[in-house]
Amino acid sequence: MSKHNVLVIEDDASIRRGLVDALQYAGYGVLQCEDGRTAAPLAIESDIHLVLLDVMLPGRDGFSILKEIRAAKPTLPVIMVTARGAESDRVRGLSDGADDYVVKPFSALELLARVEAVLRRSPERPADVHSIRCGNCVIDLDRREVMLNGGPAQSLSEREAGILHHLAANRTRAVDRDELLQRVWGLNPSGMETRTVDMHMVRLREKLGAAADLITTVRGKGYMLNRSVHVS
Repeated sequence: MSKHNVLVIEDDASIRRGLVDALQYAGYGVLQCEDGRTAAPLAIESDIHLVLLDVMLPGRDGFSILKEIRAAKPTLPVIMVTARGAESDRVRGLSDGADDYVVKPFSALELLARVEAVLRRSPERPADVHSIRCGNCVIDLDRREVMLNGGPAQSLSEREAGILHHLAANRTRAVDRDELLQRVWGLNPSGMETRTVDMHMVRLREKLGAAADLITTVRGKGYMLNRSVHVS
């Protein structure tokens, strides 16, 4: 019996066949689609656990398909698969909600590793996160505000709210800096050396004041929310 079902949306027959063979050999159940016009309904209506989505498709591009999938199934993992390697395309896909981005040509081992990594994370994500509470600290992620001890609300930047949202949506595990760069900033962290995440974390903890310990640093792994935090 297959461990997960994957929908492969790819119009190139040879590439699609290679993807299907690799996934089936690894034990996945596989559905196939080659037409952009029918891709989104198939993804939404089928019992699947992950989508491999090509960008360049006949009838409709992968970015618009991704948006429709995200609107209907916010937590369904999607990996963009494309020959277009421009940074702007990678950023757009990640910003629109893709969980990962693979540029052709790629090896079957690399693809399977990425599929496994995304599937490991996905069951831990709630459908949505709106607020975080820890003692006398209340964080409204929709309004991007933090309130301490019933005092006046302080505004959070888009990035600060994004960090908290991603940590809350993955609260059972540590999230590393590369993942935050990818999911919050929409950047490809490969080969990138930057202190951006650490600098934003320092400013965020300053705003949280006495509640700063609701974000825990896990040595060698990244950041996660304190276990006493309530997420809703």
